Amino acid sequence: MIKATGITKNYGTVEVLKGIDLEIHRGEVVSIVGASGAGKTTLLQILGTLEKPTSGTIEINNKRIDNLSANMMADVRNTQIGFIFQFHQLLPEFNAIENVMMPALIGKKSQKKSEQRAKELLELMGLGHRLLHKPAELSGGEKQRVAVARALINNPAVVFADEPTGNLDSKNRDEMHVLFAKLKATLNQTFVIVSHDPHLAEIADRSLHIVDGRLEL
Repeated sequence: MIKATGITKNYGTVEVLKGIDLEIHRGEVVSIVGASGAGKTTLLQILGTLEKPTSGTIEINNKRIDNLSANMMADVRNTQIGFIFQFHQLLPEFNAIENVMMPALIGKKSQKKSEQRAKELLELMGLGHRLLHKPAELSGGEKQRVAVARALINNPAVVFADEPTGNLDSKNRDEMHVLFAKLKATLNQTFVIVSHDPHLAEIADRSLHIVDGRLEL
């Protein structure tokens, strides 16, 4: 479902990625692991269209996306890609259901359908009793679950997660591991996860190891 070929990324004279080739299949949970500075997050951002590669090509569902215009790239991000960050990035003035609805409303989906979908996802996350709570009223684990629901609202082809458990205590981290496994089983959702968390890497179908800007075979 995702195919990257010959991905390189330079920042000035610094070569961060040095020719990455990978394929990710529908329904897979793939972890990207490696030492700090190895290029994990850079690769994730390039696959997720947040950064452009210096060279190489990226396809999602057999369509090349790395050469699209800015507007077309934004449409791909909204309709085909979900993002989960280490810090939830929820909007503090909106409650849980409103935060989850936001990408659907940006995609011009109806408010009624978006609200119903957001409610269903929050219930799937075990947050059916927290729909109207604002981020300041939620625990760290609850905030991250809202962020996961937001990433899923538009039924994306793939969800990219950058250290999704990195800001959680051990209890909430374990609950997030269970949640990712549940979403894979119930939604057949494809996840690509950058993480230093060895337990999160263990629940993945595959782990990709980056060493000095290259995938270790």
